[in-house]
Amino acid sequence: MGIRSGQIRYRGRPLEALPPERAAGEIGMVFQNPDAQIVMDTVWHELAFGLENLGYPPQVMRSRLAEISALFGLESLLYHPVHQLSGGQKQLLNLASVLLLQPKVLLLDEPTSQLDPVAAREFIQTVYRLSEEMAMTVIISEHRLEEVLPLADRVWLMQDGVLSVQGTPREFARETGKAGAAAAGMQTYLPAATRLYYSLSPEDAAAGPSEVPLTVREGKRWLLDAASAGRRVEKHPMYTSRNKHGDKRMNSKPSSVETTGGEGLLHCREVTFRYEKEAPDVLRKLSLSLYQGEWLAVMGGNGAGKSTLLHILGGLEKPQRGKLSFAKGVRAGYLAQNPLLYFSQDTAAEELGHMAEVSGLGTEEAAREIAGLAETFQLAGVLEQHPLDLSGGQQQKLALAMVLLLRPAVLLLDEPTKGLDPCAKERFAGLLEDLLGQGVSIVTVTHDVEFAARYATRCALLFDGSITAEGTPAEFFGGNYFYTTAVNRMARDLLPEALTLEDVVRAWPNTATRC
Repeated sequence: MGIRSGQIRYRGRPLEALPPERAAGEIGMVFQNPDAQIVMDTVWHELAFGLENLGYPPQVMRSRLAEISALFGLESLLYHPVHQLSGGQKQLLNLASVLLLQPKVLLLDEPTSQLDPVAAREFIQTVYRLSEEMAMTVIISEHRLEEVLPLADRVWLMQDGVLSVQGTPREFARETGKAGAAAAGMQTYLPAATRLYYSLSPEDAAAGPSEVPLTVREGKRWLLDAASAGRRVEKHPMYTSRNKHGDKRMNSKPSSVETTGGEGLLHCREVTFRYEKEAPDVLRKLSLSLYQGEWLAVMGGNGAGKSTLLHILGGLEKPQRGKLSFAKGVRAGYLAQNPLLYFSQDTAAEELGHMAEVSGLGTEEAAREIAGLAETFQLAGVLEQHPLDLSGGQQQKLALAMVLLLRPAVLLLDEPTKGLDPCAKERFAGLLEDLLGQGVSIVTVTHDVEFAARYATRCALLFDGSITAEGTPAEFFGGNYFYTTAVNRMARDLLPEALTLEDVVRAWPNTATRC
């Protein structure tokens, strides 16, 4: 609970004065955690729940259900148990349930955090279309701004509880392009096209052209024009590489893990899995290996089976066919999407102490391990707080610290960057790179293309139950159309293997000369 001052008004009336049925019908909200919003057992029942509670007649309910199911492609899932849906499918279900009430105001908290790149793009376009065609007011709290920011009417940047920047998207881009804003880390919230513009432009670029690029199309046009003009680079200090374990950009990665002499830690051989006897296969003859010292990012569409694969690798599920084998002495640690699943004690310190007990650590050894993890994860100041009182990022760090007390040789992470702002995401990546340096191998399931391209050593695509493509980030993303970074879509005509801003900045002088 918190303390609020000031007043929020809706159509001239204090928000707390609205009748509950009007507030529920006219102000819709989709939570950041989809499981916190779902209350029924099947998709059909969940969709109908809000309408039933507001007393809509059956014929109206069926008509609206038919319309919204077609809009979101939910027809084939209507009778599915909700617990069988992926995180992204649950998020779409929650949005559909809210829209069935035809709200006047739609509040979205990190709505694309669990959606694959294609679904995220379609989701944002659907919301934009609703806003335009239904005159619906939409307020989105979002960290993935590639698709959202160019479509917005206004942008607000909140820092430490204060509104620090506001304006139209281009006003926002120009304001955060100033040197002071860059120093404060504000530019990390800009789309890749805008950040690319500032990284390759002089420090006073914000005072220059009014049309700062916001979209991939605008960024590509500016990049090609600049290359044709032979424009030189003045490297922006913000974009120097911060990688602690060597430069991982462009062609610095080996084409195969096996060429590095890495030891095979786990192997899936033709693994097949389904949840129920008569249900379709989720995984089908899937083969995959993980090697010592690598960071493998597994990607794929919503419902492709990525979380199921992690469950099998972590020993939470057993395949019906095929074989999973670990190297001798290798232990895997699994971190689920929802860190709340790991908490059962009254304080963060008790959570860590209980996990140290489970892992069989002695008293002195456990104290040393916990103190080290608390310092590494910046948890020392919250150890006496209840886990549910921590922020989402702190909960994630606490859950990861608990998993690490098991001393796994392989770390399995399901959507680890979900809900993290750009600065927190970078700090989290630094922690994972430290673990790599200590010999821990990592498998992440993620929809965050930019994160995977920047930090992973190998990427794999899960489709139709099996791995259909894999390779280094340059190999994997370079040939993709949707599953690639915004920077690659802008720069691929000049630099086909460039995935990140750093790639373009380092290669740009040669490119400009060649053009």
